[in-house]
This record gives sequence, structure tokens and C-alpha cells, in this order.
Amino acid sequence: MKILITGASGFIGSFIVEEGLARGMKVWAGMRGSSSKKYLSDERIRFAELNLENAEVLHQQLEQYKAEFGGWDFIVHAAGATKCKCKQDFFRTNYEGTKNLVEALQCLDMVPRKFVFISSLSVYGTIRELPVKDTNKTSSTVYAPIVETDIPRPNTAYGQSKLQAEKFLQQLSDTFPYVILRPTGVYGPREKDYFLMAQSIKQHIDFAVGYKPQEITFVYVRDLVQAVYRSIDSDVVRRAYFISDGKVYGSRDFSDLLQRELGNPWVLHIKAPIWFLRLICMVVGAISTWLGKTSTLNTDKYHILCQRNWQCDVEPACRELGYKPEYTLERGVKESVAWYVKEGWL
Repeated sequence: MKILITGASGFIGSFIVEEGLARGMKVWAGMRGSSSKKYLSDERIRFAELNLENAEVLHQQLEQYKAEFGGWDFIVHAAGATKCKCKQDFFRTNYEGTKNLVEALQCLDMVPRKFVFISSLSVYGTIRELPVKDTNKTSSTVYAPIVETDIPRPNTAYGQSKLQAEKFLQQLSDTFPYVILRPTGVYGPREKDYFLMAQSIKQHIDFAVGYKPQEITFVYVRDLVQAVYRSIDSDVVRRAYFISDGKVYGSRDFSDLLQRELGNPWVLHIKAPIWFLRLICMVVGAISTWLGKTSTLNTDKYHILCQRNWQCDVEPACRELGYKPEYTLERGVKESVAWYVKEGWL
């Protein structure tokens, strides 16, 4: 079987490539010509240079690949932007890039047997943020999980651009066999944002914001990869699924596990008010824009850190795809920190 993974040089994409090779598939790593191949060193990998933001160039590139080998049986579209200099860049990459790819595939009669789109839980935004009264005391959580019948209200440019891409796929004819995956916070080796938290813990600082209860969900990168290939193996099409490890965590669970794996250094736990975070994100974001750079702290990040409820219902993915999370947060953090240390990141 032939499979194309876009965004293959990225954190998630590189793991999807590895699993495809492990399954004996013929794997094409779709990426920009300038992208790093650091985690794509296996000699079995074939490379497909794709300019997703230029429809005309992309059409020519795909036309060439069709002439060479006829196209791919499966495509996993993991390319996307999580940090950008301005709002329009999110839409150019996450929405227009998806639209350009799909339209070129249709025009060239290269529609795969399954098109898996990596979206995000962020397409739903801050919904179900009010505490739920549990009169029977059957739940230990404060909020109710986000479910697929909820109406998305993304409050970040990233979430809005991913939602627009989802809507584009959903309005296509029944002949386009997509599956949308909406992972919550994805962590693991090679990931850089959660790594910053590990760095901070090692430097004896744990910074959190907001005083209301926060319930967070995570998914280890290898479990997300499992969901990708479960989607490919299944007969399911034209469906969207939330992906997490199925558990709900408090705001300090992740940092406490990092602290333990780092040898329990002393840590100063700082909890700041929301207004302070907003001020920091505005200042850092403005400076980054002025310098023409992207920053981890920006308006989008402010809204993400403020969100109190990240619960989501993964039961449909378990039932319909056979998805079975294998990594607890404890196991995933342990493997991640071990990798950071081995690679000299920590």
C-alpha cells in the first residue's frame, strides 16, 4: 500500500511516517523543499515536495507524481501551522493548504481510498465551561465533556482555521472518503511546547494561570498515530472523532509528573491571574510581530491557557474505530523525559 503523509517533517508527521514503515507500507513524506529531514533518515522513505499554499505549483507537482507511480492509496494530512506571525497565516496554511490539496487530488483523479485529516479539539473553543451539578455524586470532574453534537465556537485563529478546513471537507460530495481526527494536547518525544514546561520545572519554576478549576486532557503521540491507522484500516468514512487518552487531569498533574521524572527538584509553584497572562501575551506577541518572528506566547496561546475545560468524548472513536489508548500520562511523560535527556534537550 502507498501512503502520503503531509507535514512529515513535523512532530506528529514523523511518527506517522515511522508507523507506516513498520507496517510495510510504501511511505512518501510530503514536505516543503526547505523542511528538515532530521527525523526522516530511514532509507525506505520516499519524498514528495509539496507546495500546499500555491495551487498551481501543487497541481504540477501532483501531476508529476501521478505520472511516476499513479498516486497514493491513503493520505494523512498532518501539515499545519500552530504558531504564525499573523492571523491570516493560519488560514493560508490550515484551510487554504487543505483546500488546494483536495481540489488538486480531485482534478487529477487522485482521490485516495482514505484521507485522514489531523484537526484539533481547539475547533470547539471554550464551551461547557460552567460547572455541572452532580446530585448523585457519580463524577469526580467539575465540567461535562465536549461531545460531537456540540456547536463549535473556536476562539483562536488556529481553531477557526482548522474548523474552516473541516467544513470544507464536510461539504464535499460523498465520493471523497475523509476521516477527521480532533486530538487534544499531543505530547511526546520531539514535541517542543510541552518541553518548555519540562525546561521550566528543571529551572525550579512551575507557572500556571487562573484560579477556577481546570480539567485537562492529553494524548501521547503514539496513541494519536494508532488512531490514524485505525482510521485507515476501518470502513468508516465522513466522520470526525475526538482523540485523547480517555482520562481527565488536574492543572498540576502534568507538571508534578515532570518534576518526579526530573528527580524531584525543588519547584516554586506560581499561579498568576488571567489579566497578568493577557498582558504578557500581548507584550510578547507585539514584540514578536515587530521582529517578524513567531512566539509561543501570543493571543492564541492566551485563549488556550485560559480555557478551563478540555474534556472530550472519545467513546465514538473507541467504538467505531477500535481505538484503544495505550499510554497513561505517567507512562507518556516518563518516555518523553527520557528522550529529552537522551537527546540532550534537558
